[in-house]
Amino acid sequence: MDINAPASELKNIGPHRLALLRRMGIRDVLDIIEHFPKDYEDRTKIVEPSEAASGEFNAVKARVAKPAENAPSNGKIVTSLALSGEDGALSAIWINQPYLSRQFRRGETYIFGGRVEEFFGKKTMRAPDFEKCSSKPLLSFGRITPVYPVTAGISQKMMRGFIKTALDGVRGGIVDRVPERTRLKYGLCEKESAVFGVHFPKSAREFSEARARLAFEEMFVTMCALIKMKGELRSVSRFTCEKTDVSPFERRLGFSFTAAQRRALDEIEADMRSGYVMNRLVQGDVGSGKTAIMAAAAYIAVKNGGQAAIMAPTEVLARQHMKFFESAFAPLGINAVVLVGSLNRREKSQALSDIEDGSVQIIIGTHALIQPRVAFYALSLVITDEQHRFGVAQRAALANKGLSPHSLVMSATPIPRTLGLILYADMDISIIDEIPPGRVPISSYAVTSAYRRRVFAFIEKEARNGGQAYVICPAIDNEETQSVIRYADMARKLMPGLTVARLHGKMNAIDKNDVMARFARGEISVLVSTTVIEVGVNAPNATVALIENAERFGLSQLHQLRGRVGRGQKKSYCVLITDSESETTKRRVKAFTDTTDGFAISELDLDLRGPGDFFGVKQHGLPEFKIVNLYRDISALKIAQEAAKDTLDRDPRLILEENAALAQAVERFLKRAETAAVL
Repeated sequence: MDINAPASELKNIGPHRLALLRRMGIRDVLDIIEHFPKDYEDRTKIVEPSEAASGEFNAVKARVAKPAENAPSNGKIVTSLALSGEDGALSAIWINQPYLSRQFRRGETYIFGGRVEEFFGKKTMRAPDFEKCSSKPLLSFGRITPVYPVTAGISQKMMRGFIKTALDGVRGGIVDRVPERTRLKYGLCEKESAVFGVHFPKSAREFSEARARLAFEEMFVTMCALIKMKGELRSVSRFTCEKTDVSPFERRLGFSFTAAQRRALDEIEADMRSGYVMNRLVQGDVGSGKTAIMAAAAYIAVKNGGQAAIMAPTEVLARQHMKFFESAFAPLGINAVVLVGSLNRREKSQALSDIEDGSVQIIIGTHALIQPRVAFYALSLVITDEQHRFGVAQRAALANKGLSPHSLVMSATPIPRTLGLILYADMDISIIDEIPPGRVPISSYAVTSAYRRRVFAFIEKEARNGGQAYVICPAIDNEETQSVIRYADMARKLMPGLTVARLHGKMNAIDKNDVMARFARGEISVLVSTTVIEVGVNAPNATVALIENAERFGLSQLHQLRGRVGRGQKKSYCVLITDSESETTKRRVKAFTDTTDGFAISELDLDLRGPGDFFGVKQHGLPEFKIVNLYRDISALKIAQEAAKDTLDRDPRLILEENAALAQAVERFLKRAETAAVL
């Protein structure tokens, strides 16, 4: 059988089942073979009815004592089957599956698997799995049995049968995507034995070796595809820099770069001098000094005759950047301008003119930068702040306005290195993992709602000393949780001496910008908000972040919200309020209060929530792995990346015969990724 044949060519797969399999992402025989188990059950022990333990899963060998019966009961059809063994009796029942009565013949022996319960002194199994003892080989019992991801209408028994049929049909024809040179170098077993070993393992050792082999292949193919794609996207730059002395700019900062900042800046400058377009992500925790690096990169671009554009996610943040850039660059003879939607007609016209004729070298704005009217004199560097807030198309629209400009993306969201290798495989990554000296650490606490009034009293005390507070709620208006609208009203009553405002996503842009600007100026003492404040407000006087219903937020998101305070010289605090008794919440809260290391927090968050939900929603850029567990397989991922780089260094286009199967797998991966992106 051809491994790429449609799934419909397999026995027992008609149009209805084919449609269900397609819903599971299974189109052909290869997909069936690579539909790997999500779990396993130890069904090696088979007992007689008298040995079956009540309240537990049992695999029981029994004979059909009399034909199955279908009987109505409370609007349902109950199928019952009387069974007997060497020294005992048992019954099995199924609800609304009358067709099963035709599958059993009196006197035939089966193995039934399921939880045994006692009803009126009789041992009974509800909806047990079953298999004829005469079946050769047994797929569901007498072995370590695979448990597959399935959909309604496709049973575990059915799925095992499809896979066994497919494996028998392609035996000897499973192509190894890992080149033999690589397989031998890393001591991996052959592909075919790994596939059989992971579906129907005969021992724990066989399973372990099989899983490691298949996980390596999946990561190896993925990394080859992403690295190959990155190489093909690489383009020659029309703007190349010379070695640039940034010390004049550094002196304007009033502090020296940390070792991590200097390393990131060296990597940026090397990219800008390489002759190729830079596509780099700078990833750093809150307070690590990313803004200074962003400005230093802009300085390099300007000193080499170009312009730099910085696109910020909000108007308030754009204006705050403008204030910083203006103070740093004006004394150095470098002009900056802000381009945002709220400029009046005269201001906007002047800004557009100065950008086009090169009078200004630094341009800071929001989405206004990508409007058709904006024409640059010599755009050579595009910087997007808070990468996850802009789509690829928006960044590309800005890049297309320049001389194939270099691209620098800044993110304050610490991503686990495992995910970073995959999510940003088309980018080079610089990590700033060091906090500048002198930063006052944020103290973090977790309390129950019983302490809310005491926290309010603390906020009032901080406000009297010139501080401000954020209160973050999980909803805008919700009866079940603390919500912005109701909470703001409560805060005004309980803290009558303070100015309380609210902020949420349903407000129009003008009102949101007004509230954020007033808070940044210190005119608001308490800002009750949803997570829209995660990006866009820099308030140095904010010293308290109070997060309500903390169990509703991911660990990494809690860390981002904590980063809204501690931006000035005052001691700052973050308080979580939760009444949850969940063990996961307790573990998350303890980790949060124990460390302020965003990268350590992100790794634990990945462990707790899994890669698919890491960002609170399914991350569309993350490949759907069939067998890889990104948290557990991190070390193997690094090895697979190393192997992929080695393979592509020797054969960049994958045209050698030894890489023929790998080339097909890479093409298949990229085609499916493209289809997923379109959908």
